[in-house]
Amino acid sequence: MRFRATIENVDTFSKIVQSVEKLQKRCTIKFGEHEMRIICTGDANEGGIQVWSYIKVPSLFTDYRIQSNSGNEICISLPSEALLAALRSAAGSSSVQNSSSAVAADMQAIMKLAKKGEKSVLSFEITGLTAMGRSITVIQHILIDVLRHSEVERLKEPLCPEPDVHILLPPLGKLRTVVERLRPLAADGVIFRANHSGELQLAVNTENARVEVGWGGLTNPAMSTQSQDDSDAKDPKRMHGVLVSHKCLLKFLNSHVVSTTTIACICENHCVILYVYIGNVADAGGVLTYYIPAKFDDGM
Repeated sequence: MRFRATIENVDTFSKIVQSVEKLQKRCTIKFGEHEMRIICTGDANEGGIQVWSYIKVPSLFTDYRIQSNSGNEICISLPSEALLAALRSAAGSSSVQNSSSAVAADMQAIMKLAKKGEKSVLSFEITGLTAMGRSITVIQHILIDVLRHSEVERLKEPLCPEPDVHILLPPLGKLRTVVERLRPLAADGVIFRANHSGELQLAVNTENARVEVGWGGLTNPAMSTQSQDDSDAKDPKRMHGVLVSHKCLLKFLNSHVVSTTTIACICENHCVILYVYIGNVADAGGVLTYYIPAKFDDGM
């Protein structure tokens, strides 16, 4: 079993991991010949939010080599926080490096599987020049678990009904600001709903107040497998919604650091599925798919 790759786009890789790092203490990475998948399967105690990402190898790596007896696929489990710290080091983040050791231009970051004693590690070898022009090499090791085939087979994406509505979301940074301001009233969750007329609403309810924030003029992309006749038969003004955890919604909105286009698919009173595209939809380097389940079944 062998794996080695040069991280060509460290900044994007770091932002992808930053987007999912708060979801789960450990994440699963599945390396394949043509794609990499980062998976967080969720925890019922944290609202059950999950992410299943698909990233094309050329969008992040060069000199990518993988070999295994499992169809040239390798699946590992590792601490999300440690992975993010290693990538920030490779990006020369001031939060983890001081000015005397920060790697400047001509930096190269190589990621590979290795052994440290009897333990498997994901190794990062970062070489380059310091701000003073001196050559420097930084090596970091993250302890990992290599998953067996039977463990990989148990990783299954959630089964969801056909979405009732798809809508292109406003910029996630702006959406995040709104959701943060709803926090004091959102103990019972946030109602997330939209219709086929390009309208999106976020609402919170308390015993004494109701706050509703809306957007109009948004796009309803054609993603449904339903026929056009079925879509036309729906009332375009009818709102389809789901009550979700405010905490889960904020965790998803961490992806604003990498998002260019995000499409929400609402399965009424069941879940909301969110597709965060890395780059333009037509030629995206990958997509992060978030599943946020209904907090409980209530009429919207």
